[in-house]
Amino acid sequence: MSQENVEIVKRGWEHFLTTGEQPAEIIASDFVWDMSTFRDLMGMQEHYEGVEGIRRFLHDWTEPFEEWQLEVETYHDAGDRVVAVCRQRGRSKAGGVPVDMTFAQVFTLREGLETRMEMYADPDEALKAVGLAE
Repeated sequence: MSQENVEIVKRGWEHFLTTGEQPAEIIASDFVWDMSTFRDLMGMQEHYEGVEGIRRFLHDWTEPFEEWQLEVETYHDAGDRVVAVCRQRGRSKAGGVPVDMTFAQVFTLREGLETRMEMYADPDEALKAVGLAE
């Protein structure tokens, strides 16, 4: 099942990168986007719930950017969890400051649906959280 989970997360990312929307069919009704694991919340909420919560998070996260792009560098299989290591680049609206940041997301899946995503500013912390690093 774990490789299947990687494929579900990958499919969700590919859909998002193409359309800008999360595919609702892979999101559990009780889904939680958890920012409490991120070192500096930067004014963000700790938790966002459901597909609407994901939309709200993405709006809040990208609002400060004039230019913004995102890519997934790697996926890591951790059984019922999948780590996606991501890189974002952009330019802020305030002063045009360039941003180049690597972070990670830990997705928990149940019965083929994403139930939780925990975001980490440091990919090594995410890998440790799922037992893939020391």
